[in-house]
Amino acid sequence: MAEEFTYGQAQAYLTELTPARPPEMLKMEAYAAEHRFPIIGPAAGHACYLIARMIDARSIFEMGSGYGYSTAWFAKAVRENGGGRVHHVVWDEQLSGMAQQHLSRLGYADLVEYHVGEAVEALQQSKGGFDFIFNDIDKEAYPASLPVIAEKLRPGGVLIVDNMLYHGRIWDESVQTASTKGVRAFTDLIFNDPAWSATILPIRDGLLLAYKR
Repeated sequence: MAEEFTYGQAQAYLTELTPARPPEMLKMEAYAAEHRFPIIGPAAGHACYLIARMIDARSIFEMGSGYGYSTAWFAKAVRENGGGRVHHVVWDEQLSGMAQQHLSRLGYADLVEYHVGEAVEALQQSKGGFDFIFNDIDKEAYPASLPVIAEKLRPGGVLIVDNMLYHGRIWDESVQTASTKGVRAFTDLIFNDPAWSATILPIRDGLLLAYKR
């Protein structure tokens, strides 16, 4: 019997299994590594892409999009699903500009709508009826975001929330930071709400996958 493998080994293996990315996405990954910028990474990105393809998502709203790495995975899915719209939302003009350059070079300019501002507010102001919502905002803001997400996601739509294992801090009771408590509170809310069916995929830092009943 093989020795028990580590979480890090599993994540490295999943990354190795991720299909090859175009050079522009590899540049985005290299930038994240050099600048310690928290992107979702290739294994989690590919999982998001697969789920978006499986549900034939045409309208996707990202809450906290950084410089467009996750957006590229979603845009790839939407393109292959026949077209639609991915909403890229970030609070910083410079990050929005970087995203526009990267996504244009990847050929996704016609699929992406850019918003600069606070993500929950941007979602609240949207028309709604989204097939898929991705949430990667400040963790202390996770609990307050759920009612807005529930309002704007269509019945049968999918929600993915990043960092739900939060580097293992969630089960360390000595850690009581606002961000860690936010992840714990969001987990309790959605797993105890009959309007949702949810699980956590142990990919990278934990992807919560939820179906709106």
